Amino acid sequence: MSALGAPALAAILLWWSSTGLILALDHLPRRTHRWSMAGASLVLGLALWAIAASAGDPSEAGAYTAFAAALAVWGWQEMAYYMGFVSGPRPVACAPSVRGLDRFLAALATSLWHEFAIVVGGLAILCLVWGAPNRVALWTYAVFMAMNASARLNLYLGVRNLQLEFLPEHLRYLACYLRQRPMNALFPLSVSLGTTAAVLLGQGALAAELPHARTGLALVAALTALAVLEHWLLMLPLPAAALWRWSLPKAAAGKAGSAGEGA
Repeated sequence: MSALGAPALAAILLWWSSTGLILALDHLPRRTHRWSMAGASLVLGLALWAIAASAGDPSEAGAYTAFAAALAVWGWQEMAYYMGFVSGPRPVACAPSVRGLDRFLAALATSLWHEFAIVVGGLAILCLVWGAPNRVALWTYAVFMAMNASARLNLYLGVRNLQLEFLPEHLRYLACYLRQRPMNALFPLSVSLGTTAAVLLGQGALAAELPHARTGLALVAALTALAVLEHWLLMLPLPAAALWRWSLPKAAAGKAGSAGEGA
């Protein structure tokens, strides 16, 4: 069990710190975003190189490298969307009269190019690790893809905490596509499948004999558990933004604190 502690802690720290860094950069003035995106694109190139270089490295170091690199690729996707560089064909607010399928299609149109970019990123990683022994980067990115899609669908269907304080000012129009509800039909399935996946990955890590497999599975299991936690924070009366108060503007951080007091 102790052998899993280090990978789990590493996953938690990387998840928490990278999320905070991206939030901080997203909320900076728009004039800074091009420079942030340029830096992120440089990191993206290095991350893809690291994934390719570590694909043939079936060691614990290779597992950590692949995990961190996949997280960097995902970070680029998030920054590209939240900074407005890769969004969709119609990044505009929804008309109040739009309902049903039309509302869903309108919501999809705000981020369609972003969704395509996510798929392209996954295919790129798949090509880089194809036939190689170290596929931790692919597993990591797959978890991000699946749980991100689940979280977005849950936000669309309705959750208790919309977490609007995470949205930069130029994306506040997205609020019209979100619903505030105490529960939706998808949420129990999302957390059940996510929890099952985390448990199975954790069991696989415990049963693994090779250090690389044990470390890689532990990293991905921890990431999956964190994604499930993020889902629960959409429903539980807890101020999720308080986890990243240091990275949010004072106004948004104040809202997070108020939400916590109200809960």
